Amino acid sequence: MKNADIEQIKRIKKYERIYDKALSSLKRYNDAAEKLERLMPNIKELISYYEGEKWREDFDDDEKGKFPPDLKRGVLSEDGVYNMIEELDEVMKRIKN
Repeated sequence: MKNADIEQIKRIKKYERIYDKALSSLKRYNDAAEKLERLMPNIKELISYYEGEKWREDFDDDEKGKFPPDLKRGVLSEDGVYNMIEELDEVMKRIKN
C-alpha cells in the first residue's frame, strides 16, 4: 500500500474539522429545537394572555403603580412580548426552510 501524500492528509484534516463543527452545531441546534418544542404550549398560553383582556388589565394596573416595585414584569412590556413573538415567527420560518 502506498503512503498518503501530504496534500491528502491536509485535505482530510480540513474536512474533519468542518465535519466536527457541523456535528457540534447540529447537536446544539437540535437540543434548542427540542427545548422550544417542549415550551410551545407555554408560549401559546403566553401569547393568548398577551392578546387577551387579562394582560390589558395587568398592564393598566402596572401603569397605576399597583404592583410592588421589585416585581419582575417584563411580560407587561408592550414591545417585549411582541418582539418575542416576532422572533419566534422568524425562527419558525428558518426551521421550515
